[in-house]
Amino acid sequence: MPDKGYGGIIGDGLWSNNQALVAMLGLCPLLAVTTTATNGLGMGLATTTVLVLSNATISMIRNLVRPEVRLPVFVLVIASFVTAVELTMQAVLFELYLVLGLFIPLIVTNCAIIGRAEAFASKTGVGRAVVDGLAMGLGFTLVLMVLGGIREFLGQGTLFYQAHLLLGEGARGLGLELGDSFQGALLAILPPGAFIGLGMLIALKNIIDKRVAHFNKSRSEPKKAVSSGSASPQPAGA
Repeated sequence: MPDKGYGGIIGDGLWSNNQALVAMLGLCPLLAVTTTATNGLGMGLATTTVLVLSNATISMIRNLVRPEVRLPVFVLVIASFVTAVELTMQAVLFELYLVLGLFIPLIVTNCAIIGRAEAFASKTGVGRAVVDGLAMGLGFTLVLMVLGGIREFLGQGTLFYQAHLLLGEGARGLGLELGDSFQGALLAILPPGAFIGLGMLIALKNIIDKRVAHFNKSRSEPKKAVSSGSASPQPAGA
């Protein structure tokens, strides 16, 4: 919500309201490009850039846009930044751009971006809108990278294969390979593997949330018992 503090905004973006694991938005690129951790990281960073820039711009013009035309204006702003990111990737990261292909322009239709513009950026100041865009983008990027890493490792026996496409020639040594003898699971790199992997990540998040809630509840119960015991009335003969 727009009235949350910066800590709450960051917590929502990274965990509590993660756009992929909780809001279930932006699943098209998430499921399509996460065949490797490098692809997931590249798409996530591109999405984060668009989120931050569009949130900031929409927050600045929120008082100038009439409510009747706000959604077309938001889409126009987002499309402008997506075009800028796409052209930048063509100039700087052309090989990675060829791998991600059509899914870079499709960031325009990412529901997570238009959702944050409508629900948050259009209702708050620039600073908070930027923090929200950065937190939501990094949370989305983390899921993309983890899911891509899981699918890549199980399907190909590699991790951060071709990382130099994103991070430069110095990143060639960052990749992990299990060797040519590794027999990967083909299901992991096929579309069903993306759905299964995402479901496992959502289940893991739910388990962690329940464990944390149970732990916090167990810690608060002794304090309540002590406070109620100290406030009990003394016997009449004391």
